[in-house]
Parts: sequence; structure tokens; C-alpha cells
Amino acid sequence: MHKGTKIITLDNGYHLWTNTQGEGDIHLLALHGGPGGNHEYWEDAAVQLQKHGINATVTMYDQLGSLYSDQPDYSRPDIAAKYLTYKYFLDEVDEVRAKLGLDNIYLIGQSWGGLLVQEYAVKYGQHLKGAIISSMVDEIDEYVDHVNYLREKTLPADAVAFMKKCEAANDYSNPQYQKYVQVMNENYVDRKQPSKLYHLHDLGGTAVYNAFQGDNEFVITGKLKDWHFRDQLSKITVPTLLTFGEHETMPLATAKTMASLIPNSRLVTTPEGGHHHMVDNPDVYYHNLAQFISQVENHTFNQA
Repeated sequence: MHKGTKIITLDNGYHLWTNTQGEGDIHLLALHGGPGGNHEYWEDAAVQLQKHGINATVTMYDQLGSLYSDQPDYSRPDIAAKYLTYKYFLDEVDEVRAKLGLDNIYLIGQSWGGLLVQEYAVKYGQHLKGAIISSMVDEIDEYVDHVNYLREKTLPADAVAFMKKCEAANDYSNPQYQKYVQVMNENYVDRKQPSKLYHLHDLGGTAVYNAFQGDNEFVITGKLKDWHFRDQLSKITVPTLLTFGEHETMPLATAKTMASLIPNSRLVTTPEGGHHHMVDNPDVYYHNLAQFISQVENHTFNQA
């Protein structure tokens, strides 16, 4: 398989940036979060897996509207209506897989990418050897309840009141509001500071993020507020790993519920890990991932 960067042209005419690292017959396709995030926290995945005895070919890509891939003019209502949908991004995953000639693969997704993994495993599970849901719940309401609990636990009452006032006024750019958001980010999203994932300037993806999530990780005003998938979890039949940070935005209680409902699954957690626990504590994160892949390959996953 071609190593390094490859630009693929979708059937809709847009171009996506892809990059492949590592080598081996085990193929891992990695989906980023956001939505509107990018591939960066997967850049060392092949190297990290190799440290734990797994030689894998890892392919990552920036989804439409993100970083190095094409960024449509979402201000046009027709473009937004066509491409800012769950169906588009789900089907995009399968088109990328097909155009790269991949099959019988492991699909890993973080946050929004974990949402896509859940939906993909239900709709296109025949192409998967295993699924990895990293830091993503199946019921968004439980996430909202948990993240509000974390905010009240972490910030003084007057800070929480100030944030709620800004949110009611749609004043998300308020500098003091953003300072409080950053406190939450450093506690629950990017615990390893300074974060390797911060950019000097916004390089795109904001339009997609705003459409689905909203302004930040702690307030959902977009389409994600209505996402519910629990009644579909029993349809995920491939071996599935759920991996969550122990200090992150997503509630572990929900992860435990998901593990009980996905037939052939296991939940693992990363100590000292936030929402990006593959960066915060890579040794544990990739140990768990390598163990999962090894056991699926050896047909010993979840065997008594």
C-alpha cells in the first residue's frame, strides 16, 4: 500500500488528504473527532503500536471541511444541506475505505470519529475485523449532564454563572468566557500541556464543528444535541473496544452501559487521560489497543 500522503478525489469532486504510516497486513483506518478536527493525534499511531508488538498499516485522513482536505463553502445553504449531515460523513468513511482498497480492517475513531465508528459498524460492518470507539458515548444527553457536572465541580459558582450568562447571550467570544473554557480544556480534554494539538491560527474545520457541536466542547447547540444511538448498539457484532480517559468529558457510566449492550465488546480506561488520552498517556492507550488487536487476530478476544 502507498505510504505517505495521497490525495483522493471523491465521487462528488472534492479532494481529501490521506496519509498512511507503518507496515504490515493489519490495517487500521483512523477517524478524527471534532467534527472539523483533524488527523494529528493519529500521526504516531503506527509507531506506538509497534512499540507494543503490533506491526500495522495505519491510514488517517482529514474529513471534508477539515485541515488539509477541501473546505466547501458551507455558507451556501445548498452545500450545507448536502454535506453537513450524519449520512454524508458516514458514507464518506466507506468511500475513503473503498478508494484506498481497504477491507477487513480495524476502524478506530475518537469523539465524533467514535460516533462514526458506531454507525459504520451497524451499516457497513461486513468490512470490519474490529471496531474501536474512543471517547464517544451513544447518548448525547448523558454527555451534556456529565460535562455540566464537571463544570460545576471544577469552576467556582460565579464562573459557572458567568459562563451561563454568556451562553444565553450567545457571547462565546468573550475573553473571560474563553479563559474558563481553557481551564476546562486543560482538565478534561488536553491534560498534557502544552498541548501538541494547538495551532497558531485556525486552519479550518470551524464551520463543521459549529454545525454539529457548537462553540466549544462544553456546550452543544448544534445537531449533535439530538443524537441518540442506544437502540442500535446490539447490531454491532464485530469485536469492539471501548476506550475512555479516566478524567475526560465523556461519562464512564455511559461507557459501561455501552459495553453491556454491544455484544462482543470490552471497556478499558486510561489513567491520567483526558478526552485525547492517546496523547495524554500513550503508553497505556496503545498497550490496550495493541492487546485488543492481538487478541482479535488470535481469535482470543473475550474468550474465557
